[in-house]
Amino acid sequence: MEFHEKLMQLRKSKGWSQEELGEQLDVTRQTVSKWELGTTTPEMGKLLELSRLFEISIDELTGNDAFAKATASTDSEPPRKRKLTYEYKSRRMVGKLPLVHIHFGLKPCVAKGIFAIGNIAVGICSLGLVSAGALTLGLATAGLLALGAFSAGIITFGGISAGILAFGGIALGVMAVGGLVCGVYSLGGLALASQIAIGGYAHAPVAIGDVAEGAQPFCITENDVTYAQVETAIAQECPNTPDAIRQIVQIVIESE
Repeated sequence: MEFHEKLMQLRKSKGWSQEELGEQLDVTRQTVSKWELGTTTPEMGKLLELSRLFEISIDELTGNDAFAKATASTDSEPPRKRKLTYEYKSRRMVGKLPLVHIHFGLKPCVAKGIFAIGNIAVGICSLGLVSAGALTLGLATAGLLALGAFSAGIITFGGISAGILAFGGIALGVMAVGGLVCGVYSLGGLALASQIAIGGYAHAPVAIGDVAEGAQPFCITENDVTYAQVETAIAQECPNTPDAIRQIVQIVIESE
């Protein structure tokens, strides 16, 4: 099989268009088309890039099958399994970063771009097993808005989350909401806080819950608790409580 036929076969096996292959080699679609028509052939540097991209030797790529087979037959090492990876990087750049970078596979693959998708993704918007950026989604995430099994950032959602505003099974933050929570202000099943805690079990200077412990405890199962009572306690113990937190406390108390 000649080079132009081999190139077309390899490209189609990856499911790439001529334009997509060209973007990965930093050449135009027309250049790839000429290679596949057999009117031109790539220079050595591009042949090396094609060889690495398709994970085959230059001999196999250029149609020198006899030499490739002879080399393989004298190789005493068992053939290695190819590591399946996929990578796409857009030619459009924003500063030094590609607009889109997709890189994932069976081995660790890092994607860096404005929009990044990969095993490890870093970008403004990123999706990956491990991801970091402004808006992140994945197994372990860090960002301004982070969603993941393990998440850290400004606003976080996850099984375990830490942030200014944290939501999770286990949540740590200034305002923490979840099953087991710890923060300045906490709302959850087991709530521990340095200022105000609301929960099944609440421990804080101002504590509101089925079981409440602190300087100003309010046990909602034993007494009729009013927001006026709680507001007086907040004024005494936590006078700098933001209005937004006071409103959340009022909504919880009045809904009981």
